[in-house]
Amino acid sequence: MTLTLSVLDQSPVADGTDAAQAVRDTVRLARAVDPLGYRRYWVAEHHGSATFAGTSPAVQAAVLLQHTRHLRIGTGGVLLPRHDPVQVAETFHLLADLHPGRVDLGLGRAGGPAFTFPEKVELLRRSLALLRRARGTGTGPGLWLLGSGTTAAKLAGQHGIGYCAGHFLSPEASGPALAGVRAANSAAPLILAVRVFVATTTDRAQAQAADYLLWRSRKDLGAQEPLPRSGQAARHRWSAAECERAEQNRRAIVVGDPDEVSHQLTGLADRLGVDEVMVNTLLPDLADRVQTYELLAGAFRLRHRSADDIDGRLQDEYGSRTR
Repeated sequence: MTLTLSVLDQSPVADGTDAAQAVRDTVRLARAVDPLGYRRYWVAEHHGSATFAGTSPAVQAAVLLQHTRHLRIGTGGVLLPRHDPVQVAETFHLLADLHPGRVDLGLGRAGGPAFTFPEKVELLRRSLALLRRARGTGTGPGLWLLGSGTTAAKLAGQHGIGYCAGHFLSPEASGPALAGVRAANSAAPLILAVRVFVATTTDRAQAQAADYLLWRSRKDLGAQEPLPRSGQAARHRWSAAECERAEQNRRAIVVGDPDEVSHQLTGLADRLGVDEVMVNTLLPDLADRVQTYELLAGAFRLRHRSADDIDGRLQDEYGSRTR
């Protein structure tokens, strides 16, 4: 199987830094990833978080579009229950007018009353359709629903909207969710979002994963903290509860050297029937995050794009020419 790889960046805040540094690092990471052959670069929406700095993915997307040439820039995702769907549609259609064929709008159902999500999705879809007719140019953004269960998946299948399964949030639910979308609409685009730790050696990757598992375990137990610095897990006196949570959370990540990780990701994608994997890594240091995506690009032999290669801007999600 030939996999397409994409990037999910949650703008993580490292211990000893701040949110301003985190969002600047998101721009730096996008610029580093842009020529490596990845298809998409999505940013997330979080509020009141000590770990994640991205509070406005629409603003981040606008900035990233200006700093990249090849990647499809999008959101993973806009938390639609918090927002006016008409305003979201107008914002992202405008971005798509400015950057034809390069904008994705991924929608999540967290952040507000979940029961409003289907109605808001429908209003947003109608608003995008009206904008396309009124403006007379472009195709608007690619539309995606995000989920870690079956609710958003069913909605995506009903409407033929692309669906991204959050495997790193709920690995056991990814298979049923993707199968549900496929059963309702076999043509709906599918993505699997996976949390990955890859380094030049397996031992180094395992050490990176241990630091993440320390953070994740403490988060599960109620601690809201920035990402721990490299090596902190090795010095930490783990409680029994933290160890138990780490063992549970280990099942949701992929860890190893480039060959091991490429083999695991290919097998996972093959088993779940997807041809695009969106890679997320939670590391405190920007240099390590850059290396993660460089190593994966090499392992999967992604096509490196030169400054003059604008092929990614010529076609929208469905293959129609936009420029």
